[in-house]
Amino acid sequence: MEDHIRFDRQNLALHLLDQRLLPEQETEVICRNTDDIVSALQTMVVRGAPAIGVTAAWGCALALNETSGPGWATQLEELLDRIANARPTAVNLRWAVERMRKCWWKVINSGSGDRDPLLAAFLDEAARMQAEDVEACKTLGRFGADCLKDGDTVLTHCNAGALATAGYGTALGVIRGAVEQGKRIKVIADETRPFLQGARLTAWELHKDNIPVTVACDNACALLMSKGLVQSVVVGADRIAANGDAANKIGTYGVALLAKHFNIPFYVAAPLSTIDPTTSDGSGIPIEQRPEREVTHVGDTRLTPEDVPVYNFAFDVTPAELITGIITEKGVLQPPYGLAIWAALNEASAAPEADDAGIIER
Repeated sequence: MEDHIRFDRQNLALHLLDQRLLPEQETEVICRNTDDIVSALQTMVVRGAPAIGVTAAWGCALALNETSGPGWATQLEELLDRIANARPTAVNLRWAVERMRKCWWKVINSGSGDRDPLLAAFLDEAARMQAEDVEACKTLGRFGADCLKDGDTVLTHCNAGALATAGYGTALGVIRGAVEQGKRIKVIADETRPFLQGARLTAWELHKDNIPVTVACDNACALLMSKGLVQSVVVGADRIAANGDAANKIGTYGVALLAKHFNIPFYVAAPLSTIDPTTSDGSGIPIEQRPEREVTHVGDTRLTPEDVPVYNFAFDVTPAELITGIITEKGVLQPPYGLAIWAALNEASAAPEADDAGIIER
């Protein structure tokens, strides 16, 4: 599945599958300017760190297209800042905008300061980033598949599948990779309240791929593990700090604690673009608080008494010591994560091949 983020170059429009309406409706939202991109990001038409990054990259091209006159460069800077600040937790958002800014400087340094050459460069760079993300997910999926055994039941929290990326997925990429190896894998998808990404999106993806999936209430996790129904946990991430602390959808920390208690491996799957080496540990990761209505209502039906306040933190941070391995396109990073992350990022910047075992341990 790679058509949920689709750019129309002829009409300069980004087509996004509206994830708010799944699984009942498969409807597109069309973005033509910065306002559309910011709205799509903030209202969760598109979500998942890698998908947010790819959407932001295309959004930079749309932002450039809406500038005009002699002050277009100043206008563009302001619009890029708006995109970069649309949501706070997923590091891929700022990473994508900064990569597009670097592309801008390359065009300037090549001797052209005009809009038309820059627009062409932005479109090419965004397309390149989308293709790179798909390939990274497929590669980390192959590495992560080796962490699963034939017959395993894997529990996952939230949706870290094709919908959360440019295609294939991170946590679900690991599951897809194992299935492609011929392993018989079953999945338990936590419903993931309050936005129900597991129940609505993960179950939808896996069911379409004929991978056996069962949805479970979030608060059933301890019981499922105690009964021996879970052999491994694989989740995605929205930001990984330099020490390996990982921010993911709210509730992930509790799943990790339970996995530790029941001696179940707990893996985080994410491309290197989700690692933020400028944030030393999880305490520095900003945690988004989303609208109360996501908790107080299902559709138009109110669930809570009026005037009762709500906590709606979108993410929590799982400490590195609870993580068995961080699965990336450069291999499975193992503790101590600070050194392993440093090594992986340096190897990626030098574009080496991953070793045969897919393990980076320092």
